[in-house]
Order: sequence, then C-alpha cells, then structure tokens
Amino acid sequence: MNAIEMLKKQHREVAKLFERFQQAKSADGRQQLFEQIADKLAIHATIEEQHFYPSVKNKATDDLLLESVEEHLEMKRIIADLLVLDPEDEHYAAKVKVLQENVEHHVGEEETELFPKVAESIDEEILEAIAADMEETQSELLDEGDPRDAIPDETDEAAPV
Repeated sequence: MNAIEMLKKQHREVAKLFERFQQAKSADGRQQLFEQIADKLAIHATIEEQHFYPSVKNKATDDLLLESVEEHLEMKRIIADLLVLDPEDEHYAAKVKVLQENVEHHVGEEETELFPKVAESIDEEILEAIAADMEETQSELLDEGDPRDAIPDETDEAAPV
C-alpha cells in the first residue's frame, strides 16, 4: 500500500465513525464513538505532519500543505474542546458535527487537489516507503494508547511543513 492509499483508507474509516456517531442514541455511545474518531484523527494528523507532508513538499504542493496544517490545527482545537465537554451538553453533538464538516472539507481538498499532485510528482517506491514510515508511527501511537490525549498540547500553532 502506498501513502496515498493508506490516507484514503483512513479517511473512509473516519467517515464511517461520523455516520455511526450521528445515529448514536445514548451519551455513552456518542462519547465512545467520539473517542474513536479523535484517536483516528490524532494518528492521521500525526503521520501526515511527520511523514507525508514533509516528504511530498514541493512547489506544486506548498500552498496546499500550509492550508492543510492550518486545517489540522482547527480540527485539533475542536477535539480539545470536546475532550473536556460532557457528552450530555447540548453543544456536544453540534461541535462533533462541526468537526465532521471540517474533516469532510479537508478530505475533499486532499483527495481532489493534493493527492493528484503528489501522485504526479512522487515515485511509487517513495510513496510506499512513506507509507511504511507512517505505519510504524501509527503502531507506536496505538501501542502508547489514547492518541487523542496528545491533542490539547498541539493547539497553539500549526505544525511546521
């Protein structure tokens, strides 16, 4: 699997979790689903910021990458808010919906603008090597447990590209 395929797969997984969140009836169910979403987004943002974005940075992708890390920052701030918000709070589901909309916008731009430019300019072997690095970091984050817990410390400024 190459890096683009891996990221697209993660996009689909998060989309399914958002769908399940919207259907959840109980506060506990919504909380559990949000925690899964937050963990997946924390991992996704980390592997993009540490491996994918720096590896694919070039003149064609520069502006898109700067926008992407700003979108990550926005998502992290919403997640940080949700981590301390009671799932029974009347704003909880609304904040998750705003997070979902931000993620959908980000995914749309990556898949229609960034990924095609990367596919044109980066060799398949390099994309596979990037994926291997991303998978290693993902495994480390999962082994440490609760990747979402790192997010509040990442809300001051966008990650460097």
